[in-house]
This record gives sequence, C-alpha cells and structure tokens, in this order.
Amino acid sequence: MISQGDVINILREAITTVLLSAAPLLLVAIVVGLLISIFQATTQINEQTLAFVPKIVAVMLSLLLFAGYIFGNIGGFVTRLYATLDTIMG
Repeated sequence: MISQGDVINILREAITTVLLSAAPLLLVAIVVGLLISIFQATTQINEQTLAFVPKIVAVMLSLLLFAGYIFGNIGGFVTRLYATLDTIMG
C-alpha cells in the first residue's frame, strides 16, 4: 500500500517537473510579449494580431530549441517514478 508521504513526494516531483519543463517556453513568451508591448507603445500601433503572431512563432521556435531538455526532464521523471514504484508497492 502506498503511504500518504509517498504520494505527496510523487506529486511534488511531478509539479516540479511540469514547472521546470514549461519554464523555458513561458519565459520566451513573456520576453517576446514585453518587447512587442514596448514596440506597440512607442509606435502607438494597437493591432491585436501583432502581439499574437510573433509570440506563437517564438514559442514554436523555442519548443524546437528546448525539446531535448523538456523530453529529458519528463523522461527522467517517468524513469524515476517507475524505479521507485517497485519499492513503494512492494
């Protein structure tokens, strides 16, 4: 039987993995959004699509760039989970 402490540790590690995996993409989106906002404020262009298209492109490019890190991070979590599952259940 899995104890409450084991469940909490697994959930804590899962949340940490999700945050570390999503952080590079979120940071790129924030930086690009900030740069576009500054550009729109200085030029007084209030076009909504100007904010979305560069952010989408930047996030897709950063996904290609950080894919190895993200999949390695998630794969490491799953590997650790299956390794500890045998000792927890058993």
